[in-house]
Amino acid sequence: MSTTISFLDLNNYHPLDSLTPENLKEIAGKLEVFELAAGDAVFNEGDRDDRHIFLKKGDVDLVKSGNRLKTIKAGTADAKQALAHIIPRNFSCMAASDVTVFKINADLLDTMLAWNQTGSFQVEELSDNSDDDDWMMHLLQTEAFRRIPPANIQAIFTSLEDISVKPGDKIITEGEAGDYFYIIKSGRCMVTRKVPEQEKEVRLAELGTGDSFGEEALISDTKRNASVVMLTAGVLSRLSKENFLELLNEPLLNELDYTTASLKVRNGEAEWIDVRLPAEYRSVHIKSASHLPLISLRLKAKELDPLKNYILYCDTGRRSSSASFLLNERGFKTSVLINGIKDVPPDDLEGENI
Repeated sequence: MSTTISFLDLNNYHPLDSLTPENLKEIAGKLEVFELAAGDAVFNEGDRDDRHIFLKKGDVDLVKSGNRLKTIKAGTADAKQALAHIIPRNFSCMAASDVTVFKINADLLDTMLAWNQTGSFQVEELSDNSDDDDWMMHLLQTEAFRRIPPANIQAIFTSLEDISVKPGDKIITEGEAGDYFYIIKSGRCMVTRKVPEQEKEVRLAELGTGDSFGEEALISDTKRNASVVMLTAGVLSRLSKENFLELLNEPLLNELDYTTASLKVRNGEAEWIDVRLPAEYRSVHIKSASHLPLISLRLKAKELDPLKNYILYCDTGRRSSSASFLLNERGFKTSVLINGIKDVPPDDLEGENI
């Protein structure tokens, strides 16, 4: 009889345990389950299948050059992580008994992780400029607008569309696709987010004149992970996703391949920052990399040195691109590692899953 993996089962694995029940249900409906006999290969050294592989039942041996590196038993701490996350795989995995494994599309998982880790406004960031009527001056003084070409600024203001809003109008709905970047010309709004097993949404922040929102779903190409509702009447200016990415995000985004990035780090010109979740970092990360999860970035960005250059990475570049924009807004100098950790040679990695 074939094995079924429920969304409750998925909550026992990292980093799946950071996702919402709704996300886990979607993953449970799309994963693939494989039942293998003792001696079968779960995957071979050099395999380029980038799906995340998790052990549900049985024991497996990790093998390299004919030598057994480790035996992993289902239900143990080692089995809570994906069996291997380096592409191409730098060792083989053999079934030491009859086993059940399941595979999850890596891009689907990374999209959901980005959705859950971005856009989490901190209450400590409540706007203090409610009396500022000059929204354009406030916007132009932000680091993001200081660092883009003047021609782009002119194009942005030409492309902005004004909309009048009333108290109670929902501007953004959690779970919907991202379509616009918003700037508050006048009025105030509240950012809220659903919490599992709680009927009432949690208040995350209150934003006012000159503040902006909605960028992260556009950068990471994910669904909205919070809702925004107007508290007062006002006017919002919105910029389409296409114009936002072309005119505002791309000029700020500096991408580097691994060869160039690693040379900068070795020469002392930059430092690595891993923006993934703690369990992902513990599993495998670039040697010497610091750890600053995207989900905590707003709160902990003040711990970074504004005089240093930082190269950010995740699994694909999706989460690190979001982190780069957020840090650039705050005046930091950042670059993003193209393709994330996928292109990093195994010898330059360390962690529990190496």
